[in-house]
Amino acid sequence: MKIWSPAIPAEGFIPKKYVMRAIGGENLSPPLQWEGVPGQARSLVLVCVDTHPVARNWIHWIVVDISPEVRELPEGVSGGRLPSGARELVNSYGFSGWGGPQPPPGTGPHPYHFVLYALDVPRANLPERPSWAEIERYLKGHVLAKASFTAYYER
Repeated sequence: MKIWSPAIPAEGFIPKKYVMRAIGGENLSPPLQWEGVPGQARSLVLVCVDTHPVARNWIHWIVVDISPEVRELPEGVSGGRLPSGARELVNSYGFSGWGGPQPPPGTGPHPYHFVLYALDVPRANLPERPSWAEIERYLKGHVLAKASFTAYYER
């Protein structure tokens, strides 16, 4: 399986329009595309997590119950335009949907990991506001395949 963004280069920097409004962005969810989903997958889960030591595994986006036939999430899809059946859980900011980067000034580049999981279950049984540890614990027994890329943002 492979995941990428046509708007964000892997190992590159996240464009300003995808960051939080409080720091001058538009908080648009970035476009994402993927391929190679295993035929036996019953659903997909997408997570964007900041693993910088200051951020402590801050969840920026979690989309669950994505149909394995879906191959992309277009730009700005967060907040109501998701594929049928998919749903957004509550991020670390405390709201449902995409919460773009907003790292504290002077903390250096923060890594944003976009991770796509192919699961053996049709629905992810996660809490409405899961922590990174809860996500990892739940997914451990259900992942058929995993793909990721990392991009950065700094202020």
